Amino acid sequence: MTNKILTRSILAVAILSCSIVGFAQEQEEDTGKLPVKSTFSAGMLIENPTVISPFQGALELNIQHRFANMNNGIKDIFGIYGSANTRIALNYGITDRISVGFGTEMVNKLQDLSWKVALVKQTRSGSSPVSISYYGNIVLDTHDKDFFTPKNSYRYIHRLSYLTEVIVARKFNDVLSLQVVPKFAYMNAVRDTMHKNINYGIAFGGRAKLWESKSIIFEYDQPLTSAETKSKPNLALGLEIGTATHAFQVFVTNSQNIVGQQNLAYNTNDPFGGKFEKNFIFGFNITVKF
Repeated sequence: MTNKILTRSILAVAILSCSIVGFAQEQEEDTGKLPVKSTFSAGMLIENPTVISPFQGALELNIQHRFANMNNGIKDIFGIYGSANTRIALNYGITDRISVGFGTEMVNKLQDLSWKVALVKQTRSGSSPVSISYYGNIVLDTHDKDFFTPKNSYRYIHRLSYLTEVIVARKFNDVLSLQVVPKFAYMNAVRDTMHKNINYGIAFGGRAKLWESKSIIFEYDQPLTSAETKSKPNLALGLEIGTATHAFQVFVTNSQNIVGQQNLAYNTNDPFGGKFEKNFIFGFNITVKF
């Protein structure tokens, strides 16, 4: 009787052990399929969006601010007292992969409707080595109609422009994340004959963690459209402080435009020519997640 009880006990322990091992292996496999966490801290790096989107049902507030150039030195605290540009936007997570947003920008009087779709998410196992998101917007210019030239051919559709971007990002480790962003912008109307309706470009950027929540962030944005007067590249370098609910980024950049197609088509500050204080400005981005 005792032997039967012992045999049954050993068999039960063996079956239970196999079940635990099988369950652990299944959990490990499932964990490997999970997406990596925190490729970036926010939906914006500096001038370009990242693969990060609000979770389903979550709201994200973006405040993007650019001061004036540093030309007047200490007289206006290196541009802080000069004319500035600001964009305020709200983004909402329809699902964990799809979000929509609405923003308003001050200087160029732009109202933008945007969307972002996470097509591929980088996994911890490496089965998906990169994250890929599609970003797009449609922008309405609300200037008085006399702003648009030639005046005699003005139509309401001339106020609209469009931006399409494919964001490819990879988190290499807990320190370094990089992204590349090919982009295409179409302007229904341009400011003058020296600009084009169709504009191409590519942006590179990344984040390198220093310690805890503090990181170095950087971007380079290269227009690829040929024109008599080419739009200049965008170059930016800054510091980011990120938490689970907030991200604060302060940086220097040579672009005072904030909306993507404006940066791509109309940037006149040359990061590699002329005086630094004439072409570069201080800026900051604030992201608050609800």
